[in-house]
Amino acid sequence: MADSLLDTRSRIFDVAAGLLAGLFLATAVVWAAPLIRGGDPALERGDLVILSGRDDGVGGQHEKLVNLWNATIGQAHGITARIEALPGSADDHYSEMKGRAESAGGTVDIYNLDVIWIAEFAANRWIQPLDESTVDTSGFIRTPLDAGRYDGRLWALPFNTDAGLLFYRTDLVGTGLPPMRWRDLSRKIDEAFDARTEPRLAAGYVGQLDDYEGLTVNALEAIWDADGEVVEDGKVVIDRYRQQVETGLAHLANARAEGERPLLHPDAVRSREGDCTRAFREGTVAFMRNWPVAYRNLTEQAAESRARPAFSVTRFGKWSVLGGQSLAIAAGTDQPAAARSLVEFLTSPLSGQILFERGGFAATHAVIYKDEKVRQTYPYAEVLLQAVETARPRPVTPHYALFSKTFRTGVRYAMEHNGKLPGGFAEQLAAALDGRLLE
Repeated sequence: MADSLLDTRSRIFDVAAGLLAGLFLATAVVWAAPLIRGGDPALERGDLVILSGRDDGVGGQHEKLVNLWNATIGQAHGITARIEALPGSADDHYSEMKGRAESAGGTVDIYNLDVIWIAEFAANRWIQPLDESTVDTSGFIRTPLDAGRYDGRLWALPFNTDAGLLFYRTDLVGTGLPPMRWRDLSRKIDEAFDARTEPRLAAGYVGQLDDYEGLTVNALEAIWDADGEVVEDGKVVIDRYRQQVETGLAHLANARAEGERPLLHPDAVRSREGDCTRAFREGTVAFMRNWPVAYRNLTEQAAESRARPAFSVTRFGKWSVLGGQSLAIAAGTDQPAAARSLVEFLTSPLSGQILFERGGFAATHAVIYKDEKVRQTYPYAEVLLQAVETARPRPVTPHYALFSKTFRTGVRYAMEHNGKLPGGFAEQLAAALDGRLLE
Protein backbone atom coordinates (compact mmCIF):
# COMPACT_ATOMS: atom_id res chain seq x y z
CA MET A 1 0.00 0.00 0.00
CA ALA A 2 2.87 2.35 0.82
CA ASP A 3 4.30 1.94 -2.70
CA SER A 4 0.87 2.69 -4.15
CA LEU A 5 0.55 5.86 -2.10
CA LEU A 6 4.04 7.00 -3.09
CA ASP A 7 3.16 6.36 -6.71
CA THR A 8 -0.01 8.39 -6.26
CA ARG A 9 1.93 11.26 -4.69
CA SER A 10 4.39 11.16 -7.58
CA ARG A 11 1.56 11.30 -10.13
CA ILE A 12 0.07 14.33 -8.39
CA PHE A 13 3.38 16.15 -8.54
CA ASP A 14 4.09 15.09 -12.12
CA VAL A 15 0.68 16.15 -13.40
CA ALA A 16 0.66 19.35 -11.37
CA ALA A 17 4.18 20.27 -12.45
CA GLY A 18 3.21 19.68 -16.07
CA LEU A 19 0.21 21.95 -15.83
CA LEU A 20 0.99 24.45 -13.16
CA ALA A 21 3.50 26.56 -11.26
CA GLY A 22 3.81 28.49 -8.02
CA LEU A 23 0.54 28.41 -6.11
CA PHE A 24 -0.61 25.38 -8.12
CA LEU A 25 2.21 23.10 -7.06
CA ALA A 26 2.01 24.21 -3.44
CA THR A 27 -1.68 23.40 -3.39
CA ALA A 28 -1.02 20.00 -4.97
CA VAL A 29 1.18 19.19 -1.98
CA VAL A 30 -1.74 19.92 0.34
CA TRP A 31 -3.98 17.67 -1.73
CA ALA A 32 -1.41 14.88 -1.59
CA ALA A 33 -1.04 14.98 2.19
CA PRO A 34 -3.99 12.68 3.05
CA LEU A 35 -2.72 10.11 0.56
CA ILE A 36 0.81 10.29 1.90
CA ARG A 37 -0.55 9.66 5.41
CA GLY A 38 -2.45 6.62 4.26
CA GLY A 39 -5.55 8.06 2.61
CA ASP A 40 -9.12 8.32 3.80
CA PRO A 41 -10.66 4.83 4.14
CA ALA A 42 -14.14 6.38 4.37
CA LEU A 43 -14.25 7.23 0.65
CA GLU A 44 -16.74 4.87 -0.99
CA ARG A 45 -15.64 2.97 -4.09
CA GLY A 46 -17.48 3.15 -7.37
CA ASP A 47 -18.37 5.64 -10.09
CA LEU A 48 -19.27 9.29 -9.46
CA VAL A 49 -21.46 11.22 -11.89
CA ILE A 50 -21.44 15.01 -12.11
CA LEU A 51 -24.47 16.33 -13.95
CA SER A 52 -23.57 19.60 -15.63
CA GLY A 53 -24.32 21.94 -18.46
CA ARG A 54 -21.75 22.19 -21.21
CA ASP A 55 -18.35 23.71 -20.51
CA ASP A 56 -18.41 27.10 -22.28
CA GLY A 57 -14.79 27.84 -21.40
CA VAL A 58 -11.67 27.18 -23.44
CA GLY A 59 -10.08 23.76 -23.69
CA GLY A 60 -12.53 21.62 -21.70
CA GLN A 61 -10.98 22.41 -18.32
CA HIS A 62 -13.86 20.90 -16.31
CA GLU A 63 -13.16 17.46 -17.72
CA LYS A 64 -9.40 17.89 -17.34
CA LEU A 65 -9.78 18.65 -13.64
CA VAL A 66 -11.95 15.58 -13.13
CA ASN A 67 -9.36 13.50 -14.97
CA LEU A 68 -6.65 14.87 -12.67
CA TRP A 69 -8.68 13.81 -9.62
CA ASN A 70 -9.27 10.37 -11.18
CA ALA A 71 -5.55 9.90 -11.84
CA THR A 72 -4.61 10.71 -8.27
CA ILE A 73 -7.08 10.57 -5.40
CA GLY A 74 -9.73 8.62 -7.29
CA GLN A 75 -7.35 5.90 -8.41
CA ALA A 76 -5.98 5.52 -4.88
CA HIS A 77 -9.49 4.71 -3.63
CA GLY A 78 -10.96 2.80 -6.56
CA ILE A 79 -13.22 5.68 -7.63
CA THR A 80 -13.82 7.00 -11.14
CA ALA A 81 -15.66 10.28 -11.70
CA ARG A 82 -17.12 11.54 -14.94
CA ILE A 83 -19.07 14.55 -16.14
CA GLU A 84 -22.38 13.98 -17.85
CA ALA A 85 -22.68 17.15 -19.93
CA LEU A 86 -26.20 18.10 -20.93
CA PRO A 87 -26.97 19.45 -24.40
CA GLY A 88 -29.06 22.49 -25.22
CA SER A 89 -29.58 25.78 -23.45
CA ALA A 90 -29.45 26.67 -19.75
CA ASP A 91 -33.23 26.21 -19.61
CA ASP A 92 -32.79 22.69 -20.97
CA HIS A 93 -30.13 21.98 -18.35
CA TYR A 94 -32.43 23.18 -15.58
CA SER A 95 -35.33 21.01 -16.77
CA GLU A 96 -33.19 17.89 -17.01
CA MET A 97 -31.52 18.42 -13.62
CA LYS A 98 -34.86 19.08 -11.96
CA GLY A 99 -36.33 15.97 -13.56
CA ARG A 100 -33.44 13.79 -12.39
CA ALA A 101 -33.69 15.24 -8.87
CA GLU A 102 -37.45 14.69 -8.65
CA SER A 103 -37.13 11.09 -9.80
CA ALA A 104 -34.72 10.33 -6.92
CA GLY A 105 -33.27 7.56 -9.04
CA GLY A 106 -29.76 7.87 -7.63
CA THR A 107 -28.13 8.36 -11.05
CA VAL A 108 -26.46 11.66 -10.04
CA ASP A 109 -23.90 12.20 -7.29
CA ILE A 110 -23.02 15.87 -7.83
CA TYR A 111 -24.95 18.68 -9.49
CA ASN A 112 -23.15 21.59 -11.14
CA LEU A 113 -25.87 24.15 -10.46
CA ASP A 114 -26.31 27.65 -11.75
CA VAL A 115 -26.45 29.85 -8.65
CA ILE A 116 -30.10 30.74 -9.34
CA TRP A 117 -31.18 27.08 -8.93
CA ILE A 118 -29.62 26.42 -5.54
CA ALA A 119 -32.59 27.68 -3.49
CA GLU A 120 -35.03 25.37 -5.30
CA PHE A 121 -32.79 22.31 -4.99
CA ALA A 122 -32.17 23.06 -1.31
CA ALA A 123 -35.82 23.77 -0.47
CA ASN A 124 -36.85 20.45 -2.02
CA ARG A 125 -33.97 18.58 -0.34
CA TRP A 126 -32.66 17.36 -3.69
CA ILE A 127 -29.17 18.18 -2.42
CA GLN A 128 -27.44 17.71 0.93
CA PRO A 129 -26.44 20.55 3.26
CA LEU A 130 -22.74 20.94 3.94
CA ASP A 131 -21.36 20.94 7.46
CA GLU A 132 -19.46 24.21 7.77
CA SER A 133 -17.62 22.94 10.83
CA THR A 134 -15.79 20.44 8.64
CA VAL A 135 -15.87 22.02 5.16
CA ASP A 136 -13.11 24.54 4.55
CA THR A 137 -14.70 27.74 3.24
CA SER A 138 -11.73 30.01 3.96
CA GLY A 139 -10.40 31.98 1.02
CA PHE A 140 -13.60 32.05 -1.01
CA ILE A 141 -14.81 35.45 -2.13
CA ARG A 142 -17.89 36.23 -0.05
CA THR A 143 -20.35 36.82 -2.92
CA PRO A 144 -20.02 33.44 -4.69
CA LEU A 145 -19.79 31.59 -1.37
CA ASP A 146 -22.98 33.21 -0.08
CA ALA A 147 -24.73 32.21 -3.30
CA GLY A 148 -24.55 28.64 -2.00
CA ARG A 149 -26.54 29.46 1.13
CA TYR A 150 -30.27 29.06 1.60
CA ASP A 151 -32.39 29.22 4.73
CA GLY A 152 -29.37 29.68 6.96
CA ARG A 153 -27.38 26.69 5.67
CA LEU A 154 -24.64 26.10 3.12
CA TRP A 155 -25.68 23.78 0.29
CA ALA A 156 -23.05 24.23 -2.42
CA LEU A 157 -19.47 25.38 -2.97
CA PRO A 158 -18.63 27.77 -5.83
CA PHE A 159 -17.00 26.10 -8.84
CA ASN A 160 -16.62 29.27 -10.86
CA THR A 161 -18.19 32.67 -10.50
CA ASP A 162 -19.31 35.37 -12.94
CA ALA A 163 -19.85 39.11 -13.11
CA GLY A 164 -20.75 41.20 -16.14
CA LEU A 165 -18.06 43.38 -17.72
CA LEU A 166 -18.08 46.08 -20.38
CA PHE A 167 -15.78 45.16 -23.27
CA TYR A 168 -14.67 48.06 -25.45
CA ARG A 169 -12.68 48.50 -28.65
CA THR A 170 -9.56 50.44 -27.76
CA ASP A 171 -8.92 51.26 -31.40
CA LEU A 172 -12.13 53.31 -31.35
CA VAL A 173 -12.44 54.80 -27.85
CA GLY A 174 -8.94 54.64 -26.41
CA THR A 175 -7.58 52.81 -23.39
CA GLY A 176 -8.00 53.00 -19.65
CA LEU A 177 -11.74 53.66 -19.54
CA PRO A 178 -13.04 54.06 -15.97
CA PRO A 179 -16.16 52.20 -14.80
CA MET A 180 -19.03 53.18 -17.09
CA ARG A 181 -22.69 53.91 -16.42
CA TRP A 182 -25.49 53.93 -18.98
CA ARG A 183 -25.52 57.73 -18.87
CA ASP A 184 -21.87 57.77 -20.04
CA LEU A 185 -22.35 55.41 -22.93
CA SER A 186 -23.90 57.72 -25.56
CA ARG A 187 -20.95 60.13 -25.52
CA LYS A 188 -18.42 57.33 -25.89
CA ILE A 189 -20.45 55.75 -28.67
CA ASP A 190 -20.37 59.06 -30.56
CA GLU A 191 -16.58 58.99 -30.24
CA ALA A 192 -16.55 55.47 -31.67
CA PHE A 193 -18.67 56.47 -34.67
CA ASP A 194 -16.38 59.44 -35.27
CA ALA A 195 -13.32 57.20 -35.14
CA ARG A 196 -14.65 54.47 -37.43
CA THR A 197 -15.32 55.28 -41.08
CA GLU A 198 -14.91 51.94 -42.88
CA PRO A 199 -16.36 49.50 -42.25
CA ARG A 200 -19.17 51.35 -40.53
CA LEU A 201 -20.35 50.37 -37.08
CA ALA A 202 -23.77 48.76 -36.98
CA ALA A 203 -24.32 50.19 -33.50
CA GLY A 204 -22.49 51.34 -30.43
CA TYR A 205 -23.38 48.55 -28.00
CA VAL A 206 -24.70 45.01 -27.77
CA GLY A 207 -25.96 42.99 -24.81
CA GLN A 208 -27.84 39.74 -24.22
CA LEU A 209 -31.48 40.71 -24.84
CA ASP A 210 -32.97 37.55 -26.31
CA ASP A 211 -35.87 36.05 -24.35
CA TYR A 212 -33.84 33.89 -21.93
CA GLU A 213 -32.02 34.38 -18.64
CA GLY A 214 -29.61 36.81 -20.27
CA LEU A 215 -32.47 39.29 -20.64
CA THR A 216 -33.27 39.01 -16.92
CA VAL A 217 -29.61 39.74 -16.10
CA ASN A 218 -29.28 42.68 -18.48
CA ALA A 219 -32.58 44.18 -17.34
CA LEU A 220 -31.71 43.93 -13.64
CA GLU A 221 -28.36 45.60 -14.26
CA ALA A 222 -30.01 48.43 -16.21
CA ILE A 223 -32.59 48.91 -13.45
CA TRP A 224 -29.97 48.94 -10.70
CA ASP A 225 -27.88 51.42 -12.68
CA ALA A 226 -30.88 53.78 -12.63
CA ASP A 227 -31.16 53.32 -8.82
CA GLY A 228 -34.23 51.12 -9.18
CA GLU A 229 -35.06 47.90 -7.35
CA VAL A 230 -37.24 44.90 -8.14
CA VAL A 231 -37.04 42.81 -4.94
CA GLU A 232 -35.94 43.92 -1.46
CA ASP A 233 -35.91 41.66 1.60
CA GLY A 234 -37.90 39.04 -0.27
CA LYS A 235 -40.67 41.47 -1.32
CA VAL A 236 -41.45 42.88 -4.76
CA VAL A 237 -40.93 46.67 -4.59
CA ILE A 238 -41.09 47.57 -8.26
CA ASP A 239 -43.98 50.02 -7.78
CA ARG A 240 -42.04 51.92 -5.11
CA TYR A 241 -39.21 52.43 -7.64
CA ARG A 242 -41.36 52.67 -10.77
CA GLN A 243 -39.75 55.82 -12.15
CA GLN A 244 -36.22 54.47 -11.73
CA VAL A 245 -37.19 51.05 -13.09
CA GLU A 246 -38.74 52.58 -16.20
CA THR A 247 -35.71 54.82 -16.69
CA GLY A 248 -33.45 51.77 -16.64
CA LEU A 249 -35.62 49.77 -19.02
CA ALA A 250 -35.84 52.74 -21.38
CA HIS A 251 -32.16 52.15 -22.17
CA LEU A 252 -33.02 48.67 -23.40
CA ALA A 253 -35.97 50.04 -25.36
CA ASN A 254 -33.42 51.80 -27.55
CA ALA A 255 -32.68 48.39 -29.06
CA ARG A 256 -35.63 49.16 -31.36
CA ALA A 257 -34.53 52.71 -32.14
CA GLU A 258 -33.34 53.66 -35.58
CA GLY A 259 -31.02 56.39 -36.79
CA GLU A 260 -27.53 56.97 -38.08
CA ARG A 261 -25.91 56.24 -34.71
CA PRO A 262 -28.05 53.66 -32.91
CA LEU A 263 -27.15 52.95 -29.31
CA LEU A 264 -27.92 49.23 -29.39
CA HIS A 265 -27.30 46.72 -32.12
CA PRO A 266 -30.45 46.05 -34.22
CA ASP A 267 -30.12 42.31 -33.52
CA ALA A 268 -29.72 42.81 -29.76
CA VAL A 269 -33.27 41.62 -29.03
CA ARG A 270 -32.24 38.24 -30.49
CA SER A 271 -28.69 38.15 -29.10
CA ARG A 272 -27.12 35.76 -26.62
CA GLU A 273 -23.54 35.57 -25.35
CA GLY A 274 -22.04 34.01 -28.47
CA ASP A 275 -23.85 36.42 -30.80
CA CYS A 276 -22.51 39.38 -28.83
CA THR A 277 -18.95 38.07 -28.84
CA ARG A 278 -19.11 37.52 -32.59
CA ALA A 279 -20.40 41.05 -33.29
CA PHE A 280 -17.73 42.55 -31.06
CA ARG A 281 -14.93 40.48 -32.59
CA GLU A 282 -16.04 41.45 -36.10
CA GLY A 283 -15.99 45.13 -35.16
CA THR A 284 -19.65 45.93 -35.84
CA VAL A 285 -20.04 47.31 -32.29
CA ALA A 286 -17.70 49.30 -30.07
CA PHE A 287 -19.04 48.12 -26.69
CA MET A 288 -20.33 44.79 -25.41
CA ARG A 289 -21.71 43.63 -22.08
CA ASN A 290 -20.63 40.04 -21.51
CA TRP A 291 -19.26 37.54 -18.98
CA PRO A 292 -15.51 37.12 -18.30
CA VAL A 293 -15.26 33.92 -20.36
CA ALA A 294 -15.67 36.11 -23.46
CA TYR A 295 -12.22 37.61 -22.70
CA ARG A 296 -10.51 34.26 -22.98
CA ASN A 297 -12.59 33.29 -26.02
CA LEU A 298 -11.65 36.53 -27.80
CA THR A 299 -7.94 36.13 -27.10
CA GLU A 300 -7.94 32.42 -27.93
CA GLN A 301 -9.71 32.94 -31.25
CA ALA A 302 -7.42 35.85 -32.01
CA ALA A 303 -4.34 33.69 -31.44
CA GLU A 304 -5.66 31.13 -33.91
CA SER A 305 -6.41 33.74 -36.57
CA ARG A 306 -3.42 35.97 -35.77
CA ALA A 307 -5.80 38.94 -35.74
CA ARG A 308 -6.52 39.95 -32.17
CA PRO A 309 -9.14 42.67 -31.81
CA ALA A 310 -7.86 45.67 -29.88
CA PHE A 311 -10.01 45.61 -26.76
CA SER A 312 -10.07 46.02 -23.01
CA VAL A 313 -12.66 45.77 -20.23
CA THR A 314 -14.07 47.87 -17.44
CA ARG A 315 -16.92 47.61 -14.97
CA PHE A 316 -20.35 48.50 -16.26
CA GLY A 317 -23.32 49.89 -14.38
CA LYS A 318 -23.79 50.45 -10.69
CA TRP A 319 -23.64 46.72 -9.99
CA SER A 320 -23.29 43.53 -11.95
CA VAL A 321 -25.54 40.54 -11.50
CA LEU A 322 -23.69 37.67 -9.83
CA GLY A 323 -23.45 34.59 -12.01
CA GLY A 324 -21.59 31.33 -11.83
CA GLN A 325 -22.00 27.66 -11.00
CA SER A 326 -21.70 25.81 -7.71
CA LEU A 327 -21.24 22.13 -6.91
CA ALA A 328 -23.76 20.40 -4.65
CA ILE A 329 -23.93 16.80 -3.45
CA ALA A 330 -27.07 14.96 -4.52
CA ALA A 331 -29.36 13.81 -1.74
CA GLY A 332 -29.62 10.35 -3.31
CA THR A 333 -25.93 9.57 -3.75
CA ASP A 334 -24.61 6.42 -2.09
CA GLN A 335 -21.07 7.90 -2.11
CA PRO A 336 -21.41 11.09 -0.07
CA ALA A 337 -17.85 11.09 1.30
CA ALA A 338 -16.32 10.47 -2.13
CA ALA A 339 -18.57 13.14 -3.65
CA ARG A 340 -17.49 15.64 -1.02
CA SER A 341 -13.82 14.85 -1.68
CA LEU A 342 -14.32 15.55 -5.37
CA VAL A 343 -16.31 18.74 -4.73
CA GLU A 344 -13.60 20.09 -2.43
CA PHE A 345 -10.95 19.22 -5.00
CA LEU A 346 -12.79 20.95 -7.84
CA THR A 347 -13.51 24.07 -5.79
CA SER A 348 -9.98 24.46 -4.37
CA PRO A 349 -7.72 27.41 -5.25
CA LEU A 350 -5.67 25.17 -7.54
CA SER A 351 -8.69 24.15 -9.60
CA GLY A 352 -9.92 27.73 -9.63
CA GLN A 353 -6.64 28.98 -11.06
CA ILE A 354 -6.69 26.33 -13.78
CA LEU A 355 -10.26 27.30 -14.67
CA PHE A 356 -9.33 30.98 -14.79
CA GLU A 357 -5.96 30.83 -16.55
CA ARG A 358 -6.79 28.10 -19.03
CA GLY A 359 -10.57 28.18 -19.33
CA GLY A 360 -11.43 31.84 -18.82
CA PHE A 361 -13.81 31.24 -15.90
CA ALA A 362 -13.82 33.87 -13.15
CA ALA A 363 -12.09 32.48 -10.07
CA THR A 364 -13.82 32.10 -6.69
CA HIS A 365 -10.75 32.74 -4.49
CA ALA A 366 -9.33 36.25 -4.09
CA VAL A 367 -5.74 34.94 -3.84
CA ILE A 368 -5.86 33.84 -7.49
CA TYR A 369 -6.40 37.41 -8.69
CA LYS A 370 -3.38 38.54 -6.67
CA ASP A 371 -1.01 36.02 -8.25
CA GLU A 372 1.73 37.82 -10.19
CA LYS A 373 1.62 35.44 -13.14
CA VAL A 374 -2.15 35.80 -13.38
CA ARG A 375 -1.90 39.59 -13.39
CA GLN A 376 0.74 39.52 -16.11
CA THR A 377 -1.31 37.16 -18.25
CA TYR A 378 -4.66 38.84 -17.55
CA PRO A 379 -4.30 42.60 -17.05
CA TYR A 380 -8.03 42.80 -16.32
CA ALA A 381 -7.76 40.59 -13.20
CA GLU A 382 -8.19 43.46 -10.73
CA VAL A 383 -11.21 44.84 -12.62
CA LEU A 384 -12.79 41.40 -12.60
CA LEU A 385 -12.12 40.89 -8.89
CA GLN A 386 -13.83 44.20 -8.09
CA ALA A 387 -16.81 43.26 -10.26
CA VAL A 388 -17.18 39.88 -8.54
CA GLU A 389 -16.77 41.29 -5.02
CA THR A 390 -19.50 43.89 -5.61
CA ALA A 391 -21.84 41.76 -7.72
CA ARG A 392 -25.43 41.30 -6.51
CA PRO A 393 -27.48 38.11 -6.54
CA ARG A 394 -30.74 37.76 -8.38
CA PRO A 395 -33.83 37.30 -6.17
CA VAL A 396 -33.38 34.17 -4.06
CA THR A 397 -36.47 31.98 -4.26
CA PRO A 398 -37.26 28.28 -4.78
CA HIS A 399 -39.50 29.51 -7.61
CA TYR A 400 -36.87 31.45 -9.49
CA ALA A 401 -37.63 29.92 -12.90
CA LEU A 402 -41.23 31.17 -12.75
CA PHE A 403 -40.13 34.55 -11.39
CA SER A 404 -37.58 35.08 -14.16
CA LYS A 405 -40.03 34.09 -16.90
CA THR A 406 -42.66 36.48 -15.51
CA PHE A 407 -40.10 39.25 -15.15
CA ARG A 408 -38.92 38.84 -18.75
CA THR A 409 -42.49 39.09 -20.02
CA GLY A 410 -42.82 42.52 -18.41
CA VAL A 411 -39.38 43.59 -19.62
CA ARG A 412 -40.22 42.65 -23.22
CA TYR A 413 -43.36 44.77 -22.95
CA ALA A 414 -41.32 47.69 -21.60
CA MET A 415 -38.80 47.39 -24.42
CA GLU A 416 -41.64 47.88 -26.88
CA HIS A 417 -43.12 50.83 -24.95
CA ASN A 418 -40.09 53.04 -24.24
CA GLY A 419 -39.52 51.50 -20.84
CA LYS A 420 -43.09 51.71 -19.52
CA LEU A 421 -44.20 48.76 -17.38
CA PRO A 422 -47.38 46.80 -18.07
CA GLY A 423 -50.34 47.11 -15.73
CA GLY A 424 -50.45 44.71 -12.79
CA PHE A 425 -46.78 43.83 -13.23
CA ALA A 426 -45.91 44.09 -9.53
CA GLU A 427 -48.75 41.74 -8.57
CA GLN A 428 -47.67 39.21 -11.20
CA LEU A 429 -44.08 39.31 -9.96
CA ALA A 430 -45.12 38.92 -6.32
CA ALA A 431 -47.18 35.86 -7.18
CA ALA A 432 -44.33 34.33 -9.20
CA LEU A 433 -41.88 34.94 -6.37
CA ASP A 434 -44.21 32.83 -4.21
CA GLY A 435 -44.63 30.14 -6.87
CA ARG A 436 -48.03 31.23 -8.15
CA LEU A 437 -49.11 32.23 -11.64
CA LEU A 438 -51.84 34.89 -11.88
CA GLU A 439 -54.43 34.49 -14.60
